[in-house]
Amino acid sequence: MLPGESPLHSPPESPIFADDSAMPKAAARPAPAGIAHRASRLNDWMRRYSWAVAMTVAIVITVGGLVILESGRMRIAAEYETALDAKGATAQLSTLAADIATLTADERGFALKPDGAYQAHFADTAARVRRTLASLDAYYRRIGDDAALASFAQIRAAADDEIAHGTARLAEPSKDAADAAVPTPADASASAGTSATLDAALALLRLNEERRAQHALDASRADQRISTLCVAALCALNIVLFLLLFRNLGIQLDKQARVQKALITQQEELDQLVFARTRQLEALAWHLQSVSENEKTELARELHDELGSILTASKMDVAWVRGKLKDAEPAMAEKLARALGNLDQGIALKRRIIEDMRPTVLANFGLVTALRSLADEAAQRNGWSIEFDLPGEDVKLGEAIEIALFRVAQESLTNAAKYARASRIRVALGVGEENVSLSITDDGIGIRPQDLKRTQTHGLVGMRQRVSARGGRFEIERVTPHGTAISVSMPRERSADATDLAQSA
Repeated sequence: MLPGESPLHSPPESPIFADDSAMPKAAARPAPAGIAHRASRLNDWMRRYSWAVAMTVAIVITVGGLVILESGRMRIAAEYETALDAKGATAQLSTLAADIATLTADERGFALKPDGAYQAHFADTAARVRRTLASLDAYYRRIGDDAALASFAQIRAAADDEIAHGTARLAEPSKDAADAAVPTPADASASAGTSATLDAALALLRLNEERRAQHALDASRADQRISTLCVAALCALNIVLFLLLFRNLGIQLDKQARVQKALITQQEELDQLVFARTRQLEALAWHLQSVSENEKTELARELHDELGSILTASKMDVAWVRGKLKDAEPAMAEKLARALGNLDQGIALKRRIIEDMRPTVLANFGLVTALRSLADEAAQRNGWSIEFDLPGEDVKLGEAIEIALFRVAQESLTNAAKYARASRIRVALGVGEENVSLSITDDGIGIRPQDLKRTQTHGLVGMRQRVSARGGRFEIERVTPHGTAISVSMPRERSADATDLAQSA
């Protein structure tokens, strides 16, 4: 409404506007449900993420407080440094005034009584004045005070003139010259005026520096008060935030406790399932190892029967031909002799492959003799000394257990030859009523702790699986002071349920 306008001149409300105002009221009826939904989502979000928000805010406040404190500390340090520099400049100005007065006194004393002591003292004082002037000049240039620097330039020029004038007077050696050097009343009046001007300028600079120092101290005290207030405010705010955080953590812990109770039941069910699957996998692994050993036995038998007969017949034929051609064709006989050597190497390789696949000593003489033969051959190849702790007589443990223990011993001796750099090996076999144990120890460099956790060491993994498939226990550890010990413990007879699982696999 414009000034002076009567309410009677206001336009009447239109029915259209009345209808429009009524429509939003009708449409706004569902609004409380939407607002409640948004409020519920907001509350849920706050319950879920309030700890993160509070922690983030606390960290930001803490970092901000540290930044404020550090900046305040730097300002206070700079202000204290400014105050100390100003105090030092004040002291130097006082020293400069005293030294200039000393120069004047030395000059007058020499004029009354020419003496070398006055000259030496004047020279020392003049050098000290120059050092003080240089220090003050560097100070005023560093702080960048143009007015003080201009005043100090005048003082420095007057001091230099005083030093030069006094040096010229004290340099005259003759008595007549000394008498001539006695200052006239006009010179004395001019010298007194110069000294008064210097004293006034130095006093003005000292007052300026004292004010500068006092101003810096007042600023540092103000910064200290501000820093104290900031720290108090930040600490109070952090306390409030941490109280809210701990309250929210209590709510979350209660919720987690309820969830934990539900997870315990699920974990027990999963443990039972994992246990059942593990037993099935162990039985399957044992079945696969049995199949592998059977295939190795069949292949070894075929190599022995088929390839062995072929190589033996070929060797006999080559030997017969060589005997016939030995005198008539010496060069061809030499070639045939080399062929006989190659056939011997092939036969030896065939025997070694067959022994690795299916050791005949184990099949014919038993586990004790096989372990002794295996260790003796490894000792001969690697230059070891062997210590045995084996039963006096061979025992029958069953084909499956014997081949498993033999494979573990074979892999252990192979690893010792490759990595241990040992000089002594100990092989022990213990047979009880229910369990059988095998121990192989070397005095090498010892297995590293990180190698025990590696999953790429197929030899160790294979030994563990072979033993665990029989329900046994496999351990490998580093012995003191150096060396590696491998221990295996297995039951002598398999349980009935494991046999059933193997057959079903």
